[in-house]
Amino acid sequence: MDRLKSLFISAWMSLLMVGAARSAWVIYQDPNAVAWYWALLCMLTPLSFFAWVFIANVARTQTASKAVLGVTLLTLLGAALSPVILEALAWILGAGVIGTALYEWWYSSFGGRHSDILSVGQTLPNLEFINDAGTQLKPHDLNKPLLMIFYRGNWCPLCMAQIKEIAGQYRALAEKGVEILLISPQSQGHTADLAQRFDAPMRFLVDTDNAMAKRLGIAAPNGLPMGMEVLGYDSDTVMPTVIMTDATGKILFADLTDNYRLRPEPESFLKVFSQAGI
Repeated sequence: MDRLKSLFISAWMSLLMVGAARSAWVIYQDPNAVAWYWALLCMLTPLSFFAWVFIANVARTQTASKAVLGVTLLTLLGAALSPVILEALAWILGAGVIGTALYEWWYSSFGGRHSDILSVGQTLPNLEFINDAGTQLKPHDLNKPLLMIFYRGNWCPLCMAQIKEIAGQYRALAEKGVEILLISPQSQGHTADLAQRFDAPMRFLVDTDNAMAKRLGIAAPNGLPMGMEVLGYDSDTVMPTVIMTDATGKILFADLTDNYRLRPEPESFLKVFSQAGI
């Protein structure tokens, strides 16, 4: 199933671009082909959504994605009320409505997630990571409250937006003595590149071969969109996960979102630590 999702997202993006180009070409040849204007709007709407996600540092898109689906349904209605052009309707229905619906309700969802290991009140297992300099780090050795963010990689714009939010909270968290650990299975090179983007001295760590994510039950085999391997990423990644512990390793909070587009609000982290007396 994960491999099918990996193929879907890459194929859908390609299909939308082809559909947009096809619509524009037909409109250029026949400016009166009204149905193709609806098809062009339908293709450009999800493409614009993804451009917005990549450019605007957006960490949560649940409302916007529903709006995209609404627009694609509107274009289907508009094309159906125009002089019928079956090819335009096929593009709208297939790449637009069905593609967006699959993204909204199937691709984005991880299904129900639960981990007894990560239940509040449990002690975080002993974990080992590699920092961006190649040195081993064990969270338990820090003896500090921890905010641990497992992110998919530099390629994920929502993960990058979430990390930017955390960087903005760094001073408030540091005043509480909290260590911020940002963990991904991506390479040390990609991790080092990311660490250089932020002035806040957060710890960027590598989970080699996704070993710790597998142990915690949060690994995402074949979670990388197909084709991005050429950029130096492994096909296996991790499900976005937040874990918060006190200085003894007791878990105070764990967010195992079942949709990668849904992330905890950053203010909730300070609230959890405050409620724990930290």
